[in-house]
Amino acid sequence: MFEMHINHGLQGIVALETDISQVNGTTGTLEYRGYDIHDLATHSSFEEVTYLFLYKHLPTRLELTKFCDELSTQRDLPDKIVNVLHQLPSFTHPSVIYRTAISCLGTLDPQLKVISPDENLRKAKDLIAKTPTIIAYHQNIRNHSPITRPRDDLNHAANMLWMLNGIEPESIAVKALDLALVLHAEHTLNASTFAARISASTLSDMYACVVAATGTLFGPLHGGASQQVINMLRTLEGKDQAALTHWVDDKLSHGEKIMGFGHRVYKTMDPRAFELRKMAQQLDELTGKTWVARSDQLADIVFQKKGLYPNVDFYAGSVYANLGIPDDQFINMFTMSRIVGWTTHMLDQYNNNKLIRPLQKYCGDENRSYTHLDNR
Repeated sequence: MFEMHINHGLQGIVALETDISQVNGTTGTLEYRGYDIHDLATHSSFEEVTYLFLYKHLPTRLELTKFCDELSTQRDLPDKIVNVLHQLPSFTHPSVIYRTAISCLGTLDPQLKVISPDENLRKAKDLIAKTPTIIAYHQNIRNHSPITRPRDDLNHAANMLWMLNGIEPESIAVKALDLALVLHAEHTLNASTFAARISASTLSDMYACVVAATGTLFGPLHGGASQQVINMLRTLEGKDQAALTHWVDDKLSHGEKIMGFGHRVYKTMDPRAFELRKMAQQLDELTGKTWVARSDQLADIVFQKKGLYPNVDFYAGSVYANLGIPDDQFINMFTMSRIVGWTTHMLDQYNNNKLIRPLQKYCGDENRSYTHLDNR
């Protein structure tokens, strides 16, 4: 048999070609279809970025207005899905609630197994539009509050905050959530996106692909990292520089991971973290919180000790906490954004499909003789 070289975790393996997004880990740059993430963070919106991914070009004002109207009309959920949300156990994690609702949505789609460009695009837009509603309705239910129906006069971020809280959101809160959505929308072949593409490569339906992606996102080393960051920052409240340094030294001496630092691709500052830090700082100033000051202290110590930079999760947690998002909904905030990247990659996979099936290197015993059960 030919000699096999193993790249553990598939690190460094180029699996496919795509025009969706590009990361340069050395320079710390990220582009969505050729547009720099800093330009999009400054000038664009989640709806515009979503249009860019789905249609491969930035929209005109008319195209964007029509697209936003289309998404807004698809936001509400069928009564059967709302009933499912009411019936699920209260202790169920919100991310499990979400993926269960997506599976149920698939059962209601008569075109479930139809895989065509038009049908795929329809499903993608429907999934993007309904994702915030699933998350918000579940939050309403577990708060024992009335269901707050979506509004068609608000953008994606504002409508989400409206559904979560039942009050008109402040402009800075809308801007903060919209920025987080833009920055998390897509990031090449991360674990959940790759899971979605693997599922799509079998020609499974889009709902099943989203479920595959959400199951992967649920892990603490992917979508769950921002919640662990905010929990970490709470434990560090009130610690001075010396105490923080001692805490870091203790973690490192025991080989423990400090959440929110380092990245498989970036060897410098994650550009998304740079943008989120600025927004988290603005929110801290308004709310009187000190998340960023504490985070910056910790970031300096970790860099001195390990040379690691903060990643996107490090400041995302501070943004979500300042917006009043419950900790266990942080993963779903990620989902609300990354559903765009997932569905775009599914469309790409369906259009240029080849079953994803890597090899493995066997390292077990060989040529073993079978012993009958009576003789063992």
